[in-house]
Amino acid sequence: MSENDFPLVQFMREGLDPVAELARIRAEQPVFPLKMPDGQTVWLVTRYEDVRSVLGDAGRFSNDFANVSGAVQQEDPGGLGFRDPPEHTRLRRLLTPEFTVRRLRRLEPRIEAIVAEHLDEMERAGGPVDFVQKFALPIPSLVVGELLGVPKADQAGFVKLGADRFDFSAGPEASLKAVNDAMTYLTDLVARERANPGDGLLGMLLREHGDELGDRELASLADGMLTGGHDTSTSMFALGTLWLLGHPEEAARVREEEGYIVQVVEELLRYLTVVQVAFPRFAKEDLVVGGQPIAKGEMVLCSLVAANRDPALGEDMDTARPGREVASHMAFGHGLHHCIGAPLARMEMKIAYPALLRRFPGLRLAVPESEIPYRGISIVYGVDALPVAW
Repeated sequence: MSENDFPLVQFMREGLDPVAELARIRAEQPVFPLKMPDGQTVWLVTRYEDVRSVLGDAGRFSNDFANVSGAVQQEDPGGLGFRDPPEHTRLRRLLTPEFTVRRLRRLEPRIEAIVAEHLDEMERAGGPVDFVQKFALPIPSLVVGELLGVPKADQAGFVKLGADRFDFSAGPEASLKAVNDAMTYLTDLVARERANPGDGLLGMLLREHGDELGDRELASLADGMLTGGHDTSTSMFALGTLWLLGHPEEAARVREEEGYIVQVVEELLRYLTVVQVAFPRFAKEDLVVGGQPIAKGEMVLCSLVAANRDPALGEDMDTARPGREVASHMAFGHGLHHCIGAPLARMEMKIAYPALLRRFPGLRLAVPESEIPYRGISIVYGVDALPVAW
């Protein structure tokens, strides 16, 4: 096995499983060199302990966006993923209180209502329907909108802002325009909230920390939440439902046993790992990972899906077994950049899956499984459509 053998292996799957080459890399050369078109080497880290070590070491690895953009002038994409301490520490300190389970419980009734409304729409449509368009796609944007405090009158447009940035059918320019449109809207929303703070996250941050946050900075953080909470949850809803339809005994337990969904969600997060790689890290100094020397400035990509399927975690990790005891999975990353929205994502899934299965106990695929359009090469794995009937 050599450089260039599998330059995109970290973004590829066969159905719900990583491609076999990724497991071979993890077994034979777990810190694997990927040669980029510009000649640079990127190191792909695949073993659980090595991934945990890299993601947990903010002292020797940088996430700074300047490492990605280099000399080219690009606008910082916002959010927390491309920031290092102390800036990352400052912003995360402001956000963390809003993402505690206790604080997020105020959203639970609204999430339940949003889920019920979309189940009603599915029922009215009568089936077959595309589960992605009718359920999995709109709900995450509406939930993020509720979190931020997006006014009801703006919610339909906000859902479109979230969906359009991930619709690549019209080309990269259309996707970039959607990102710019979202930032324009969010900057205006922040200005309105500053004048009259509401009960959402933006209003709370402005009331408590308004002097510490500029409008554009807060809009960028909000855009990061939309980006991080939209496509990931959409994929989890769709792929998790697909897995449940293929395991009717598990679907029955979710439908009938109060609380069983907690075990199912945790195992599906590990098993599906829809975010395939973590934000890139850059070595701040010459160092060694898993026995492999890495030079200062070189990029390291941590394969979250390879780490979550590592046999070192237990037996038969390529099979989903709700209730298994396993070390903390990497679906939300690890360390300083562990996904701040993880409690909200768990809440969405724990509400949505049981509600879906109870409303439609006869839910089934409307096409043969071989016809499901899985994404090809993608950072966030999912399906482009999921036709279902009942």
